[in-house]
Amino acid sequence: MSGNTEQERENSRRFFIEVWRKYNAGSILQPLESLIAGVIIQHPEYHNLLEDSSAALQVDFDPDQGESNPFLHMGLHITIQEQISADRPAGIRELYDIGLERLGDPHTLEHRMMECLGEVLWRAQRDQAMPDEVAYLDGVRRIVGFM
Repeated sequence: MSGNTEQERENSRRFFIEVWRKYNAGSILQPLESLIAGVIIQHPEYHNLLEDSSAALQVDFDPDQGESNPFLHMGLHITIQEQISADRPAGIRELYDIGLERLGDPHTLEHRMMECLGEVLWRAQRDQAMPDEVAYLDGVRRIVGFM
């Protein structure tokens, strides 16, 4: 990993850690911090990691060893929530609403959407291209039973 990428990873992780600290201290949170705190609350399995900042900053998560990266996982939740809020890509909010009506559980729906988003992001990275919004929306349509 390049030095710049390592610094970005550390800064991102520090932000999650700080948001969790502020939330637990009862501090006033900015809107983005509230969004992040809400995602963290939904993931109690990550609370201990966020409370041990040295471990959280240093640990590497190896997907080849079956380890999922909690920061990536929470980041994808945040991305999806922001997409829904902004309806970007256009139509994602309607698909989310349909999926929510059918599934009844926003967290489960987000996890399913994250699979579609992760696939699209992986392909974009592999192909050194922009993420394919049409493929993403098609994937979400499939999981909500529209295709």
